[in-house]
Amino acid sequence: MTGRFAPSPSGRMHLGNVFTALISWLSVRKHGGKWILRIEDLDPQRSRLDYARQIEDDLQWLGLNWDEGGVDAIGENGPYMQSQRNDLYEEALEKLILTGLTYPCSCTRADIMATQAPHESDGRVVYAGTCRPKKLGGMRDSNPEQVRATRLFVPDEEIVFTDRLFGPQSVNLSTHCGDFILRRADGAWAYQLAVVVDDALMGIREVVRGCDLLLSSAQQIYLYRLLGLEPPEFAHVPLLCNEARQRLSKRDKSLDMGTLRKEYTPSQIVGWLGYYAGIMPEPFPISAEGLLPLFSWSALRKETAVVN
Repeated sequence: MTGRFAPSPSGRMHLGNVFTALISWLSVRKHGGKWILRIEDLDPQRSRLDYARQIEDDLQWLGLNWDEGGVDAIGENGPYMQSQRNDLYEEALEKLILTGLTYPCSCTRADIMATQAPHESDGRVVYAGTCRPKKLGGMRDSNPEQVRATRLFVPDEEIVFTDRLFGPQSVNLSTHCGDFILRRADGAWAYQLAVVVDDALMGIREVVRGCDLLLSSAQQIYLYRLLGLEPPEFAHVPLLCNEARQRLSKRDKSLDMGTLRKEYTPSQIVGWLGYYAGIMPEPFPISAEGLLPLFSWSALRKETAVVN
């Protein structure tokens, strides 16, 4: 089995990022598989190389070794930084254009927010189809001088899949997702397209990530199908929250790795994460290797954990 950890180098990792990395690492190591480190630096305005190197250093400090990938790695599935994989995304976009389901979109985020109320369950705004043509046909931009995004039409269809932790899922593409972006107006690749291309080409068979991305699985399964690729198995883990019950973010400086490394040992941090995951009764110090005999998906908690 091949799994991966694919962080964004837009700041120092926080405890929630490490939690996801640890669960992915444990699952792969439990099955004797391969763990790949991919750097998702799609956003040129927020991504920095020094953050990517900090991610590598933090993972090594925690004992979460990877088998392939990283900033400077050369391997059969490389390059491992998304900013260096542009040609692969271009090829996938061309295939999608040939399906007749893409169209240029000039809507700004403000336009989209103004046209429809957020989806009641998660605050997500579903695109209203403002720029969707009356007749689809794989439209290329007839006015390339006007900067526009490329959007993908989705049908009124249920995508059914089973999440390893949260069980059977059924998501209506039209109602819950809406037509989504493949490439932004500024030329940056959208997460949905890049992650599907990368996971498929790298042979990823298990995707472990936060449950805030559960809905994205439906969009990605749809893309896998259009591109003739086989989707991996998905496993979404609960988020860690601060005492205000807000999910951890890189703004929580007291819980980022820069601060934590000054106050705690790797085994203390891993022990707390094992406790939050539900696989340890108490947060006693333990190495990542030491957690392996205790790990099982059936033991993992589904509820959000509040970090004190």
